[in-house]
Amino acid sequence: MTAEKALPLGDAKAAEEARETQALGGGGDERDHTRDKAVHERGHWNNKVEFVLSVAGEIIGLGNVWRFPYLCYKNGGGAFLIPYVVFFICCGIPVFFLETALGQFTSEGGITCWRKVCPLFEGIGYATQVIEAHLNVYYIIILAWAIFYLSNCFTTELPWATCGHEWNTEKCVEFQKLNASNYSHVSLQNATSPVMEFWERHVLAISDGIEHIGSLRWELALCLLAAWTICYFCIWKGTKSTGKVWVDAGTQIFFSYAICLGCLTALGSYNNYNNNCYRDCIMLCCLNSGTSFVAGFAIFSVLGFMAYEQGVPIAEVAESGPGLAFIAYPKAVTMMPLSPLWATLFFMMLIFLGLDSQFVCVESLVTAVVDMYPKVFRRGYRRELLILALSVVSFFLGLVMLTEGGMYIFQLFDSYAASGMCLLFVAIFECVCIGWVYGSNRFYDNIEDMIGYQPLSLIKWCWKVVTPGICAGIFIFFLVKYKPLKYNNVYTYPAWGYGIGWLMALSSMLCIPLWICIQLWRMEGTLPELQSRNGIVEGPSRGKLLTSCHPGSRERRKELRRRILPSGHSPSDWPPPSPHLQTAHSVMNPSMDKFTDEYSTSQSNHPSNT
Repeated sequence: MTAEKALPLGDAKAAEEARETQALGGGGDERDHTRDKAVHERGHWNNKVEFVLSVAGEIIGLGNVWRFPYLCYKNGGGAFLIPYVVFFICCGIPVFFLETALGQFTSEGGITCWRKVCPLFEGIGYATQVIEAHLNVYYIIILAWAIFYLSNCFTTELPWATCGHEWNTEKCVEFQKLNASNYSHVSLQNATSPVMEFWERHVLAISDGIEHIGSLRWELALCLLAAWTICYFCIWKGTKSTGKVWVDAGTQIFFSYAICLGCLTALGSYNNYNNNCYRDCIMLCCLNSGTSFVAGFAIFSVLGFMAYEQGVPIAEVAESGPGLAFIAYPKAVTMMPLSPLWATLFFMMLIFLGLDSQFVCVESLVTAVVDMYPKVFRRGYRRELLILALSVVSFFLGLVMLTEGGMYIFQLFDSYAASGMCLLFVAIFECVCIGWVYGSNRFYDNIEDMIGYQPLSLIKWCWKVVTPGICAGIFIFFLVKYKPLKYNNVYTYPAWGYGIGWLMALSSMLCIPLWICIQLWRMEGTLPELQSRNGIVEGPSRGKLLTSCHPGSRERRKELRRRILPSGHSPSDWPPPSPHLQTAHSVMNPSMDKFTDEYSTSQSNHPSNT
């Protein structure tokens, strides 16, 4: 009985693998085959819409609503748009496309994709996943705050609209529909608004500094638990002019496009091999930036209304980040009719924007781990247990940010652990690896094999020169002009607080140089041998092959044909000339995992490499 007949009807994938085993090695141990059947197949998107919506959900998030409008206003509007467009063309689109195409070509997650391209630069994958792990811990804290606000919206009067609550102080003054002249008899210099006191005294119950962590806010802990519960059950089954202006523009592109996080690589790895990822990336980048512009009009319409009603300059009401989402905008809705309704809609929008980004962040980290150890985690419910373990660990780590001093820790995570500095550093090495080490021409040939044509040459030169040059320049400027973090521009962290922040930043950035040094120290042989082992191929074969090609690639199929044809026939002699080789006709897409080691060995001895 053949291996194919022993398989259940309808299991075409397994039958294909059985035929491949026979064609390449003459069968094999049936016990090994039975054991391999327990390993689940790696999934793929059912259609292009799933991929596009998943990427859109990841890149269109809270940054579009609360970061882009403020940065645009702070840096002079039009003056900010010039560097923003430059980064959009020279950094955003090229790196976005690089990561997506790399994931699609290798069908691997954020770590193993770099291992297959160039093992020497596998540290890039580890760096992206460290940043991802930090992001998973602190990003969801924003959702916990939003859920808490949402739970307080189902009242006839919003609790942050008036004073007189137990958390308010004697300095609380209601500014609604009143300007400063109406309160000339009140000392407004030390006055605070009810929305500010609700945020700092009721939601955060903020302490005097990071030295005083204080007690846990159990209401927020329940909200965080709810956020992680939703996240788990949604993904447990898998996927389906001045230098400062340029720094702000560059970091905004990297934040908004979710590049250098491994997310795009993970999502792209579930694409069909011949999906036109180039067209998808251009469309998604334009969609993301367009959303930021539209959000800017919406946000500053509200802030302009607030400034007009209060009779103050717009600079006094314009804030960024949590200040916009939990102070400025909630204050604005109190001035509108049916304010509880508008507040409910606003915080529901924040929750939905944040949740889909959180889904992808967790999924990309899980994908990276599963692809590193497929035989361990693609069995039974081990993948679901991995997601559960990751969610539980992240939940308990996040609880420290829900204490009375948690806001200071949150700011450290936001400014160091997943900062623009870390993303810029990773982007430099990504471009160097693909543009120079692996070879941009070589990667362009791989892309042509997938989509049928080569993209615009500008992207190739961006990978090689423009993008790493700009990113390196901004990274150096960031270090030269570095200013220590201050909370609300008032509170200065102790030295050990800054030390923790820099340790979190270095935990990701050091992965790349440390991995390179360790690999070079462990390797033996001449420079050409090291180049061959790490995917650095010179000469006639440049621009042709990955060290382990995608199962659907044209070069992979040619190699398979060469093996199964009898001696004296060339790969062009296809279909097979004899009946006993007809069964091999279906073996056009063998499993990459079974083929990798043998294929790499054969390529090192291939005549084109001599």
